[in-house]
Amino acid sequence: MDWNNKNIFITGADGFIGGWVAKTLVDKGANVIVVARDDRKGSALKLHKIIDKVTLVKGDVTDYSLMRRIINEYEIEYVFHFAAQAIVSIANSSPLSTFETNIKGTWTILEAVRNANYGGFKGIIVASTDKAYGIHEQLPYTEESELKGIYPYDASKACADIIARSYAKMYDMPVAVTRKSNIYGGGDLNFSRIVPRAISWLERGTDFVVRGGGSSERDYLYVEDAVAGYLALAENLHRNEIKGEAFNFSTNKPVSVLEMVKAISMVLGKDKEPFIEQDAPGEIDRQYLANEKAQRLLGWQPKHDLDEGLCKTAEWYRKFFSEQEVIN
Repeated sequence: MDWNNKNIFITGADGFIGGWVAKTLVDKGANVIVVARDDRKGSALKLHKIIDKVTLVKGDVTDYSLMRRIINEYEIEYVFHFAAQAIVSIANSSPLSTFETNIKGTWTILEAVRNANYGGFKGIIVASTDKAYGIHEQLPYTEESELKGIYPYDASKACADIIARSYAKMYDMPVAVTRKSNIYGGGDLNFSRIVPRAISWLERGTDFVVRGGGSSERDYLYVEDAVAGYLALAENLHRNEIKGEAFNFSTNKPVSVLEMVKAISMVLGKDKEPFIEQDAPGEIDRQYLANEKAQRLLGWQPKHDLDEGLCKTAEWYRKFFSEQEVIN
């Protein structure tokens, strides 16, 4: 699909994944409108040098009047809804703010779309997560697996996931949900996550602790492959078999945390042993996704294996760290 001159609204574009989607669509010539509550120092819009290439609206996704104004005033064709409180430790300590942003923010923008007063709207992609599935004995999760998220962040995303599909069913809206595995890549400044944290530890000697004994298994997807999945889903939302559906995006190749740390060490050419801690409260031990549905219906599959993705990621962080040293 030609994204040139399409009017695109992205929530959470100042974050890691939303920022990558915004950059990609700007590069494709789209008119990108974003909403941001705060002027964050580490905003992805600044990192990707696109803050002057998008229309930035200050505000909160829970503000219905604002969301409706943006949808109508800019005659939005596609919405990518990424805005969320996504840090598990914060969700555990502050569940109310997490529920407010992740659940209310989702129904607010869906309702604003439902009440759009023009005829050009084509689709909304709501970003969910593998954590919405909760704990299952049978792995990998498929899209038919029950949503059993019980910890605050997991539960909030499961609720948003169900609400989005409810709007698709009840109001015949072009809505689809993405359930992503762990996304990594350059531009992620949340150093509580395994990849940026490990790279910072190996390159700069910062503190690094592997929780839960390092045996937890996850599926790690390179960010450019995730972006390709989001766009492929939006491009196919006109099809009846896509509308109202959820899609897993993953490599379907789980690795343990310790294996991931070893892979990062090899890419960086470093040989260090991390400190291992057994406790990991609020974390699920094994989570990974089947991606057959996305391959079959969207023609999507990841193009980067783990080493390729980590090489690109390490290159980004090395450049970022060197620029930070010059600034400081």
